Amino acid sequence: MEKWYVIQVRSKAEEKIKKTCEIMISEDVLKEAFIPKNKRLKKMKGNWIEVEEILFSGYVFLVSDRPDELYLELKKVPDLTKMLGHVGNEIYPLYDEEVEFLKSFSDQDHVVEVSTGFIENETVCITQGPLKGREGIIRKIDRHKRMAIIEVELFGKITQAKVGLEIVSKT
Repeated sequence: MEKWYVIQVRSKAEEKIKKTCEIMISEDVLKEAFIPKNKRLKKMKGNWIEVEEILFSGYVFLVSDRPDELYLELKKVPDLTKMLGHVGNEIYPLYDEEVEFLKSFSDQDHVVEVSTGFIENETVCITQGPLKGREGIIRKIDRHKRMAIIEVELFGKITQAKVGLEIVSKT
């Protein structure tokens, strides 16, 4: 059964390590390597444009149904900082609930779309997007930058991430 594993890498080296894993690890062992991303709006030269950014800086996600072989193959990958859920010669996958949350929060390409909502009497109401119904994970909203800082659980610990959020009105 395929499980999701997470490796920690140096920030800004995520794409390089992902590609190295895809090249060095056999397709029988590594089903998919990906970096979860988010879409958000950024102001550039006076215009708002949609950009994609890494959701969890410093992490690469791997999908495999052969953890023992994945562990051995990962030892050959240069610049790998560490494997999360690593104890002795074993690696442990993300919990099923964490995987289900990430799958439901992002599209099939592992990209979190921009959410839309409004603020009424200091209460955030999300009307559209992946944050709809998940207002409880929002820790901070930066209306100027059109983003929200959320907290999610990965490997049993709380991790913060930035996602796109367009607040259309505040009353």
